[in-house]
Amino acid sequence: MIDKSLAVFCQQIVKTYDTGSQKITALQGIDLEVHLGELMMLVGPSGCGKTTLISVMAGILDQDSGICSVFGEDLLKLKNHEKLKFRARNIGFVFQSYNLLPTLSAAENVSIPLIINGMKRQQAARKAAEVLALVGLADRTESLPSELSGGQQQRVAIARAMIHSPRLIVCDEPTSALDHETGQHVLELLKSVALDSSRALVIVTHDARIFEFADRIAQMDDGKVIRVQQSRVEH
Repeated sequence: MIDKSLAVFCQQIVKTYDTGSQKITALQGIDLEVHLGELMMLVGPSGCGKTTLISVMAGILDQDSGICSVFGEDLLKLKNHEKLKFRARNIGFVFQSYNLLPTLSAAENVSIPLIINGMKRQQAARKAAEVLALVGLADRTESLPSELSGGQQQRVAIARAMIHSPRLIVCDEPTSALDHETGQHVLELLKSVALDSSRALVIVTHDARIFEFADRIAQMDDGKVIRVQQSRVEH
């Protein structure tokens, strides 16, 4: 039974990759709940399934079995066009590799979710400039990704994920290329998302400096969630 009071509900999620020579089970029966108004962090060693799990939550990957519902919608039951519409309205994703379009400026990259949702380009560009200013890039709106440092590209990716005020933001290592001060500022900005009781934030991270921003931390290992605990504890 799907609990519609949750932001994300995962029950017995299994995901296997077929590499040709062997099958690798990335997720081995994941059970996890993300509450409304919560910032949850997923931590654990590289290769333990964290990125696969948030990709399932965001509707980018389909699980082999199990249930993943986001705001009461069972993503696996949605048709492709329905899933695309649902993601466009409700989900923002910060990729570890940024996934910026190289021929578009920072502002144009950030504008994409708004344009997909029907906003006129001029209005979207103004909104993009505002959000880029929030992440400290007011002077780089016209820069191409190739003209930006890794940390600046990461902030563009974060701005793109936030701009359409999605109800769920999932982030893969959002502070990996940021210095401490910038990382703290970005996390404060992201944390403000989770203060809204109708929204939630899930962050994959190895960065112990930002654990304090989490409401709860889910420890993963070998494709499983081995424990979930309140923040401000030793990890």
